[in-house]
Amino acid sequence: MAPSRPDLAELAPEARVSLADELIGAPLTLAPGGGRSAPLEGTIVDESLGTLLVRPAGQRRTLRLAKSGLAGTVRLAGHEIPLKGNLLRVRPEDRTKRLLAGGPRRFR
Repeated sequence: MAPSRPDLAELAPEARVSLADELIGAPLTLAPGGGRSAPLEGTIVDESLGTLLVRPAGQRRTLRLAKSGLAGTVRLAGHEIPLKGNLLRVRPEDRTKRLLAGGPRRFR
C-alpha cells in the first residue's frame, strides 16, 4: 500500500504560495503535542527534510522538532497560515515544486 499523501487541497492558494517561500526566520506557534504539554512560540532557525530547528521566544537554546505531526500556525508575508508538519515533510529545496504543483513530481 502506498503511503497516504497529505491533502494539499486543504490549503488555500495564497497559503500554498506563502509556504512555498522561505520558512527560516518566520515566527510560529505550535499546539501542545509531541512531548510538549504547553504551546510553543518561537522562530524557525533551520529546516531539513524531516525536522524544524526552532528557537523558543526569549531563549537562547534551540529545539529540533520532527515535522511529522506538528500542528500550529506560522506567520508568513503578514498572514497567519495554518501549519501542518506532514505537508512540509519534503526537502526545503523541493517544497516549491511540491506545493505549487499540487503534489509529488515525477520526471520521466
